Amino acid sequence: MPSISEPLVQLHREHKERELYRIQVKAPIIVSTALILIGAVLVFAFWAPHARVPGITVGICLALAGILWALAAQLLAEWDRAVVLRLGHYRTIKGPGFFMIIPLFDSVMRIVDTRIRTTTFYSESTITKDTVPVGIDAIAFWHVWDAKKAVLEVERYYDAIVLAVQTALRDIIGTHTLAEILSERDKIGATLRKVLEAKTEAWGITVNSIEIRDITIPEELKDALSKQAQAERERQSRNILGEAEKEIAQKFVEASQGYKDNPIAIQLRAMNILYEGLRMGGSLMLVPSSILDTMNLGSLAAFGAQSQQKHAAAGPRHIGPTDIAGGA
Repeated sequence: MPSISEPLVQLHREHKERELYRIQVKAPIIVSTALILIGAVLVFAFWAPHARVPGITVGICLALAGILWALAAQLLAEWDRAVVLRLGHYRTIKGPGFFMIIPLFDSVMRIVDTRIRTTTFYSESTITKDTVPVGIDAIAFWHVWDAKKAVLEVERYYDAIVLAVQTALRDIIGTHTLAEILSERDKIGATLRKVLEAKTEAWGITVNSIEIRDITIPEELKDALSKQAQAERERQSRNILGEAEKEIAQKFVEASQGYKDNPIAIQLRAMNILYEGLRMGGSLMLVPSSILDTMNLGSLAAFGAQSQQKHAAAGPRHIGPTDIAGGA
């Protein structure tokens, strides 16, 4: 994970890039100033050898006009606002577009970018409520809505917002457990934004949102969390299986109501069960005699056994010639 000071380095680098872009925006003023100074030099070069006072005066006036124009003329982009001081006191907010100030009396204290900006924040080895060291990678969306407060109330607002978010992030981690941080990222981000709003309101800065992108935990805890999650899934599957068994038992109770006062129906059902078992499972089935008595199938079995005994006692029948002739 990158160091905590990297967001500050990133903001300073972006600040320098914006300064270079503002110089490009002021290119028309720079070009016009250069043309005025070039004209003054040409006038000096043309009139000075002849020692003509009017020409020298014109050259001096052009040079002074170019310098005053460079100091007074200002040009800002659509999203920039300039804080103007007059003799050290706050005067007004200027921009965007072209405007002029009084040289030597007015000064542009700072130019503020009012667009929404994104800054990445890191919190290294912060202890959670359940004493687990974690590192959090978050990104903040913020913008300056009052350039006057951002310049006059805090020295460097972009440094202040970075340090404020990092401090609040560490504080809020200490009030939550690891499980809460892992499962309630959006809630923690919203809470963090509310905490920062109370602090940055006086600076003219609004934190639009904070999103937690990554949470880093020690390697030795990852296996423990994996086993915990596996055990939780096993517990849930067993609960689901138990609920299914309860539903099946309830269905059996409801089905038994149809056989409660109808012994013939239950006998037919029992016979059907035996038939299905013999048909699907094979030709042999062991059934306790108590079940046969309950279904009144014992007499049927005894009758079948008695018939088989009579058939065996009669013996085999011999067919003689007389039978054959009578049959003929």
